[in-house]
Amino acid sequence: MAKVKYYYDPEKLAFHKIKTKKGQKIGVALLFIVASALFGFVCFVVLLNTPFFETPKDRLLTREIENMKLQYEILNRKAALMEDAIASVEERDNNIYRTYFNATPVPEEQRKAGFGGVNRYKELEGFNNSELVKNTTRRIDVLSKEIVIQSKSLDEIAKLAKDKEKLLSAIPAIQPVKNEDLRQMASGFGYRSDPFTKIRKFHAGMDFSARTGTPIFATGDGVVSAADNKMSGYGNRVLINHGYGYQTLYGHMSKFAVRAGQRVKRGDVIGYVGSTGRSEAPHLHYEVHKNGSVVNPLNFYYGNISAKEYVLIAKLANQENQSLD
Repeated sequence: MAKVKYYYDPEKLAFHKIKTKKGQKIGVALLFIVASALFGFVCFVVLLNTPFFETPKDRLLTREIENMKLQYEILNRKAALMEDAIASVEERDNNIYRTYFNATPVPEEQRKAGFGGVNRYKELEGFNNSELVKNTTRRIDVLSKEIVIQSKSLDEIAKLAKDKEKLLSAIPAIQPVKNEDLRQMASGFGYRSDPFTKIRKFHAGMDFSARTGTPIFATGDGVVSAADNKMSGYGNRVLINHGYGYQTLYGHMSKFAVRAGQRVKRGDVIGYVGSTGRSEAPHLHYEVHKNGSVVNPLNFYYGNISAKEYVLIAKLANQENQSLD
């Protein structure tokens, strides 16, 4: 039996029976039905997103996602092995191959550089596993770039290897004056006392003291780019361009044996010891240039002296004595 509800009328001082309209009953019923449906829908959605309620399609999708993660993990392991392998090749390339052929090493920042500018991986964003996919893709891209750079480097080394005989003939590799013709190794590469000003200054080559007229030899194959006395202080000088970034300079000659434009071989006589220019006594001032910078000629005498002779000349060259020019 339904409960009867009353309300109090203060004007008439009496209770009156509350009569519910039929439309209100229908509205309440409809509200109840809508609320129940909404609650049921929310519960259904919650159940769909819990592991306790999976459809066969959901289970298949889950397996596919796990399989994808596994495949990316395997791919990353293979990428790590490839990175180790390419790193080993790069190390040998820079420290052995390129050093052997006097080629400039490929900078690390060039090998490992990423891809700046436009976001190359924008289309991979917005997914549950975006970071995994993006990081793996970026890793493969960088690895691919390293392989391309290394491939080009090895192409360069292969070209240098084919040209090896020419390269080795061009490198300055002997003393410009024979040991038996030397009076002494007068001055070496580095800071020395100037014979005229007595001020300590940088000496860019090595001085070989010998009698006037002693033969001077080309230390490597090349082309004579100058045979004149136009360079201040050097007197009669010969400049040879050997290629591969190498040049040698021979100063204070008494006379020339070559002319500009002439091709010479290692061991050819190019002139004779003298004391022309800014010189205190008969000697040869000898310089080696690599890529425009002076380098210590002592590092290039492996072609015609023994280890014992090298140690002796190195000891003399490293003494801070007075140069002859």
